[in-house]
Amino acid sequence: MPSGGRLPERYDGGSSANLADILERVLDKGVVIAGDIRINLLDIELLTIKLRLIVASVDKAKEMGIDWWETDPALSSNARRTELSEENERLRQRVAELEQRNPERLEGGRHER
Repeated sequence: MPSGGRLPERYDGGSSANLADILERVLDKGVVIAGDIRINLLDIELLTIKLRLIVASVDKAKEMGIDWWETDPALSSNARRTELSEENERLRQRVAELEQRNPERLEGGRHER
């Protein structure tokens, strides 16, 4: 246990890199872990699960062309605004189409018969 609450500078167990160095290298270069799980019964494939894990910094991921979080409304407020704007535009177009089909029924918000 280090004295004074300090962490040891280096781990000398055969490696000169500490955890921060390793993490920095991994995030800088990126690591891909891929695997498939297949469940077969009598040569009939019942289930296939494909697992893909990428560990990288945001900058490295963008450099690799991975930026799905920017368009996911659950993760990006900008994506939510974009999604709402697109939905609003679709609704405006739909209202305009309906008004063109029956302008006398929608005029002034009154339904005439």
